Amino acid sequence: MTSTEHSPLARKLSAFVALSEVELAVLAQLHQRRRSFVAGRELVHQGQSAQAAYILSAGWVCSYKLQADGTRQIVDFQLPGDFLGLRSVLLRTSDHSFEPIVDIEAAEVLKSDLLNTFARTPRLATAILWAASRDEAMVVEHLVGIGRRDADARMAHFLLELGTRLALVGMGSKDGYDCPLTQYHLADALGLSAIHVNRVLRHLRESGLVTFRDRRVSFHDYGALVELAEFDPAYLDQTGPLLK
Repeated sequence: MTSTEHSPLARKLSAFVALSEVELAVLAQLHQRRRSFVAGRELVHQGQSAQAAYILSAGWVCSYKLQADGTRQIVDFQLPGDFLGLRSVLLRTSDHSFEPIVDIEAAEVLKSDLLNTFARTPRLATAILWAASRDEAMVVEHLVGIGRRDADARMAHFLLELGTRLALVGMGSKDGYDCPLTQYHLADALGLSAIHVNRVLRHLRESGLVTFRDRRVSFHDYGALVELAEFDPAYLDQTGPLLK
């Protein structure tokens, strides 16, 4: 087993395609420009013209849009194995910002690297397209959550989604997962105030469903939480490789 074969991105893409040795070698080349970034300092800013994307290897990142009054709406959280700014590379201008929540490690991927990868390994290109489509499906689900779910169900669905995503890269299970997010992150992502977030988390804890404390999400009654959120993970498409 190579280190690339164990990388979060390889584990994630393996949910869609059984990667060959050649494809793993190409994936390793995409990880050559490794960089570190500190928490709280923008990796990519809204409106930036960039010719590079990043593959997140370690740590958590939030992507968000800034409003004219300085407030922000968090669009999503990026986890190990996720691409950062892939759409910005292809569209030439970033329509939102990326900021590390903790110190992170990421591999810089130039536009030329991506185009070369797509040309050399069509199956790997298809797997990357799958990952991008999956990210889009999550944004759609988040929009439904903010618009149609009550606060308890919205929070439950969000915590379950994070757990399912982390399980794919070996960082979460139905028992729980480590999570560096603050109540302010949750508020900006879920369209709630920080006070409301605190109230919702307390209610879920007192109901015996889930506890979020000391940077750890612990599921106490996973099935009941799924029922409350009406959580169907089909949109995450993690049932096994479709391409052999």
